[in-house]
Amino acid sequence: MGTIHNLQNKEAIEKMKELVKEINICMFCSVGEEQFLDARPMATLKVDDDGDLWFFSSAESTKNTELNKDEHVQLIYSKPSSSRFLTIYGKAFVSKDKNKIEELWTDLARAWFKNGKDDPALSVIRVTPAKVHYWDTQHGKMISLFKIAASVIGDKTMDDGVEGDLKIENDGGIL
Repeated sequence: MGTIHNLQNKEAIEKMKELVKEINICMFCSVGEEQFLDARPMATLKVDDDGDLWFFSSAESTKNTELNKDEHVQLIYSKPSSSRFLTIYGKAFVSKDKNKIEELWTDLARAWFKNGKDDPALSVIRVTPAKVHYWDTQHGKMISLFKIAASVIGDKTMDDGVEGDLKIENDGGIL
């Protein structure tokens, strides 16, 4: 077991931004039929200064239908090559806010929304985190690999991992 390092508020949001920026693609899990989780890869457009995560989605998608029935989601970010992981439980809110779509729009999104920012199927999803946990390395991949190799050869565990909860205040309290 590595070091436990919990972070709060601004530090927590900065850590989340750092991990999401590097990993970017998450498995976006929503509650599907018969309460099973449906998961699909999605690119994160932004983590804002409040700690909310933003995504584009088709208003006609199964995901949006599921979110209209149950807003609870889990986002799973994983980059094993760097030993960096993040899981976020939260609530998702779907909208067609034109200002937010304008702010987040990139030309790459045209691959899914052929009519651009005005595509009638384009919606935006905001995920507000309720519980966040991360796993990371303290000194980067190379030093971690060296310590693991040294642990195998020697008789001492040299776990270089760090993990912790990221607590983010939202609307006057921790979710």
